[in-house]
Amino acid sequence: MIPLTLAEVAEATGGTLVDVPDPQARVTGPVVHDSRQVSSGALFVAVAGERVDGHDFAERVVTESGAAGVLASRPVGVPAVVVDDVLDAMAKLARAVTARLTDTTVVALTGSTGKTSTKDLIAQVLGAQGTTVYTEGSFNNEIGFPLTALKAQQDTEFLVLEMGARGKGHIAELCGITRPKVGLVINVGTAHLGEFGSREGIAEAKGELVESLPADGVAVLNGDDPLVRGMAARTAARVVFYGEAEDAVVRAVDVRFDELQRASFTLSTPSGSAPVALKLYGEHHVTNALAAAAVATECGLGVEKIAAALSGSGSLSKWRMELTERPDGVTVINDAYNANPDSMRAALRALAAIGGRGPDARRTWAVLGEMRELGEDSLAEHDAVGRLAVRLNIATLVAVGGREAACMELGARNEGSWGEESVLVPDADSAIELLREQVRPGDVVLVKASRSVGLEKVAAALLAQDANGEAGR
Repeated sequence: MIPLTLAEVAEATGGTLVDVPDPQARVTGPVVHDSRQVSSGALFVAVAGERVDGHDFAERVVTESGAAGVLASRPVGVPAVVVDDVLDAMAKLARAVTARLTDTTVVALTGSTGKTSTKDLIAQVLGAQGTTVYTEGSFNNEIGFPLTALKAQQDTEFLVLEMGARGKGHIAELCGITRPKVGLVINVGTAHLGEFGSREGIAEAKGELVESLPADGVAVLNGDDPLVRGMAARTAARVVFYGEAEDAVVRAVDVRFDELQRASFTLSTPSGSAPVALKLYGEHHVTNALAAAAVATECGLGVEKIAAALSGSGSLSKWRMELTERPDGVTVINDAYNANPDSMRAALRALAAIGGRGPDARRTWAVLGEMRELGEDSLAEHDAVGRLAVRLNIATLVAVGGREAACMELGARNEGSWGEESVLVPDADSAIELLREQVRPGDVVLVKASRSVGLEKVAAALLAQDANGEAGR
């Protein structure tokens, strides 16, 4: 964070200094909410969670770890800025700090799927140009968003912020904290359909980003998504489209894929063209790369630098299409961080492509858990995923979980009359037992579900090796 005195922190947050012998004592370190991350000069944010109350660690982080002070909702016996609402105060502090970043370009992005992967690409491409601060993982909520913004320093050239929406008005609130200059909307899908009621409701919420952009800003929109394209009328900013649409100014030409579904293409931008060879797995990353390229173009990067950075970029976030090959030739695709109907479809298509066709095709396994927060469409969406697995000729579907997983498995059986080739198991441990018995060398296994299902445990078990080299035992 930009160094501030505790008095300045209190002024920015509307807080009161308590047990502060020197109001001019400076916060010179990071702002953190995890006591294990406190370093000398840090500001510790005491968040009261369901299981752990940060206030209980306040004295220790100051006396033992050297924190300059604590942002708290009550006195804690050490130097503190006491506020009514810690999360609200953290947002106010982030707003005050980012207002001082006069030479920083703030980039914000949102969408139903692909936010984190696209954000990782943008961070790496812009990082090739200058100092870049970005959201780690998908830490895009009311805690993670301001904490990311507070990492920026005076020499930060780009601040890249992922925005999630838990309801109408949420993205507008986040934009009010950081006032982005460049806003990217990737797509409008069915993730969190249960919260918003319809795709149109999701579009209304996601579009708050472009509505918040200034007249001298730029809205980067997916020209191939009708609901995103429609957001052009909702912004005062200049609009740039990317994708396959006729008016898209950033395109992928001559797209090809290797045996692991890694794309190569010619990146076409207003400033010229250059070849790209992605390290990421799955055709959906072509669109993500175009989004990153469009943002980078608007941030002043040339096409050669953008293409080189895209070609050298990987995933910065765990459990997102992580492809690992075991010594016996089994390929494990760990995409277990999260899932929704759109990302499920993309992952299944990647699995099918990696498995291949013809006499040299590899046996494919789709280990899929439940997709959460889909509302009244949940059963239909799970049924559709099961049916798609059959249409893509996935060899075996292992559905993990309860009612929704059962609906997924039933959809597969109804589509293809698979019988024993479609399996329903109650939990991750049962899936692990099944896979240990039946997976053989050369197979390709995809693991994917909503985060709360915890199917990363399955991928970890598959990749474990014992002293005798027996996988997963």
